[in-house]
Amino acid sequence: MIALNVLVVDDSSLAIKKMEAMLLKMGHYVRHTAKSGAEAVTKYRYEIPDLVTMDITMPDMDGIQATAKIITEFPDAKIIMVTSHGQEDMVRQAIKAGARGYILKPVDPDKLAAQIEAIIKL
Repeated sequence: MIALNVLVVDDSSLAIKKMEAMLLKMGHYVRHTAKSGAEAVTKYRYEIPDLVTMDITMPDMDGIQATAKIITEFPDAKIIMVTSHGQEDMVRQAIKAGARGYILKPVDPDKLAAQIEAIIKL
C-alpha cells in the first residue's frame, strides 16, 4: 500500500494519539489533526489529504455534518467514519453524506488497514 497523507479527526486527544500511532506504523503520514467537525472542514480545505478518519460524535459540528460539507466541496474525498457500538443509524447517515466506510472503536489495526485498502482501491 502507498503512503497516504491523513487527517485524523476526533475530539479526544487520546483517540487521536492512538489513531496516529496506528497509521504511522502502517507507513502513512498524519499531516493534521482536528478536534471538531468545523476544524476538520477547515483543515481539509488547507491540506486536501488522501484520507480522513472522522469521529462521528464531536462538539460544534459532528462528523456527519463535516463529512457532508467536505464531500460537497471535494466529491472525491475519502472519509472513514470512526464510531462506537450503538451508532449504526449515525453510520448510515454518514455513508449517505459521502463517507466511504466506517470502523468501530476500539479500532483494530488490521481492520483499519483493510478498510483503508478497500477505500483507496475505489
